Amino acid sequence: MDASEIARVFRAEYGRAVAVLVRAFGSIDIAEEAVQDAFAVAVERWPSGGPPPSHAGWIITTARNRAIDRLRREASRKDRHADAAFLAVRDEPAETGPVRDDRLRLLFTCCHPALAVPARVALTLRLLGGLTTREIAHAFLVPEKTMAQRIVRAKGKIRDAGIPYRIPGEADLPDRLGGVLAVLYLIFNEGYSASSGEALVREDLCAEAIRLCRILAELMPSEPEVTGLLALMLLIDARRDARTDADGELVLLADQDRTKWHRELVAEGRSLVKECLRRDRPGPYQLQAAINAVHSDARTAAETDWHQVLRLYDQLRAFDPGPVVALNRAVAVAEVDGPEAALALVGELKLDEYYLFHAIRADLLRRLGRTAEATAAYDTAIARTGNAAERAFLERRRG
Repeated sequence: MDASEIARVFRAEYGRAVAVLVRAFGSIDIAEEAVQDAFAVAVERWPSGGPPPSHAGWIITTARNRAIDRLRREASRKDRHADAAFLAVRDEPAETGPVRDDRLRLLFTCCHPALAVPARVALTLRLLGGLTTREIAHAFLVPEKTMAQRIVRAKGKIRDAGIPYRIPGEADLPDRLGGVLAVLYLIFNEGYSASSGEALVREDLCAEAIRLCRILAELMPSEPEVTGLLALMLLIDARRDARTDADGELVLLADQDRTKWHRELVAEGRSLVKECLRRDRPGPYQLQAAINAVHSDARTAAETDWHQVLRLYDQLRAFDPGPVVALNRAVAVAEVDGPEAALALVGELKLDEYYLFHAIRADLLRRLGRTAEATAAYDTAIARTGNAAERAFLERRRG
């Protein structure tokens, strides 16, 4: 096993190992340093001696022992015996609550509402995903120093504010779970439709969001919104190869070559949507997944059941009456009742800073033959997007 293969193993097991060690030592920094120490040992030993039967068990045991050694070396002589006693193996009481898993504790800690949303995203990718600070900075197109400071501040906030490393109680879980799901969906969306930069899609970021959501679905199988979010991600991600052409230019859903869709992801997503329907506990992620399942059912764009899409958007508005959902619903209205009816709805929305608002409005105006107004709307949309691929698409549409 060479260094690159060892790195892949540690990437896969990083979140589990850090989570266990945070519980053991009460410190994110100690946990991360210990896993890095274990990686150095693995790079030294595994190529010649071979990997251990249990990667996760070896990493956690080695990292824990390295952390104990390091803390003992750093302790003063006066405190050494006390530190040794504290670090000895303890019989901890069983965790009580709705879920029992160290990774889940760490995920809720990373997504605590006391942290700013960018910090939640960065910590989730760093501690659960095992991404390096450089990789996270690259994904969100910020300087590595900026991302490093963001992560350090977030860890400090957890430490100084005494943010607990635990699963919320039954009464608080629904609200807190919503925050966790929002972070995972934000990570996915940034990967699927990058807010800035040259590339439209960052597949590694999409894959990481899906991987983390799979872990969450495994840990919380009775939560239908977790299942719904996973289904939503899979159905959207299934279209990634058809979303851009050979030149990397954006292709709209209606114009995509559906033979390029990943059928195994579509099938899995549909299966999860059916599972959600059987549970009959609808929520916003499940309804968005159902909308995307309707699109995946159509062999061509012309065969899309837009009446069903519109009914699902009507249900979604009961959970999320915000303007973005109303904007997406207007797209369905345009297909059912025509662009003029949709334009009237769009005109009522307050989304001036959102480039898609202007892009959709421009398309509706174009379809109505109001060319001058459409051109002005395209210009506004172009000015409000930071992604080069989206900007190039809008410029082609504007003509």
